[in-house]
Amino acid sequence: MKRFYIGIDTSNYTTSCALFDTDECRFHSNVKRLLGVLDGERGLRQSDAVFAHIKNLPSVTAEALCDIVPEALCAVGVSYAPRDAEGSYMPCFLSGVAAASTLANAVKKPLHRFSHQAGHIMAAVWSANAKDLLSREFIAFHVSGGTTEILRVTPKAVGFDIAKLGGTSDLNAGQCIDRVGVAMGLSFPCGPKLETLALENTEKLPKPKLSVKGCECNLSGVENTAARLLGEGKSPEYVSAYVLDFIGRTLIELTKNALDCADMPVLYAGGVMSNSIIKSMISECGFDARFAKPEYSSDNAAGCALLCAAAEEGWEFWTK
Repeated sequence: MKRFYIGIDTSNYTTSCALFDTDECRFHSNVKRLLGVLDGERGLRQSDAVFAHIKNLPSVTAEALCDIVPEALCAVGVSYAPRDAEGSYMPCFLSGVAAASTLANAVKKPLHRFSHQAGHIMAAVWSANAKDLLSREFIAFHVSGGTTEILRVTPKAVGFDIAKLGGTSDLNAGQCIDRVGVAMGLSFPCGPKLETLALENTEKLPKPKLSVKGCECNLSGVENTAARLLGEGKSPEYVSAYVLDFIGRTLIELTKNALDCADMPVLYAGGVMSNSIIKSMISECGFDARFAKPEYSSDNAAGCALLCAAAEEGWEFWTK
């Protein structure tokens, strides 16, 4: 009988469920459903996110499980908190923990808990086919609407030891993108549409003045500049290109500074890193850069499913 491992992730904006088959070393399913945000709003309150996950989880888990029998499900993995750090907590993850616990109890199989951040890193390692990162230290960027962090990652038997090196001191990169997008009348989340607009820009961009010191940055300035440019009559295409160029250049400077003390691979994860413009900018810099595919870069439960499989079987299913 095949051996399946399910992962569940309930981030602030996506209900996710993924089912991994270790016999064939592939995902049987990877289901994601965005939480609805009203037009003109720039996010969700935690209470609204919890309610939306509760509504989504029955259909999302049913779609992910498809037609497998209970005996084939060997264990359940779930994200329980944003980070592997004391006090890291967001109510939205309680929805996933409740669903995962109920499922594990029903089929009488183990439940494994991982951080949302560890799941992001694992999904990116898998998507980039970076097996070598299971046995060596590396730098990871987790860049999304909720996080913009630079991490030093040390793999362990299952999962990672993660130490924060730096990140944003104010707004996250995804927040900047969404705030500028909403100001231009785009629907939240704004990343894909902002990218489309930026690709249509034909005007030359000025070299921006970045706010980067060591492994720390400030990003609120780009929101203020975007508002000024819009007020001056600049096109949405130009403003979109300016914002993404600013974020891309900031990430490049942060990468250079993070690598000052160590020469190691750099893994980029998080929803912002699915942006083709930012990825292209970084790819041209000569770093040993590894990128997740877009479906594994934005919020997803694939990493939880993989870590769950490793907790039960080790990494032989992938490395053999």
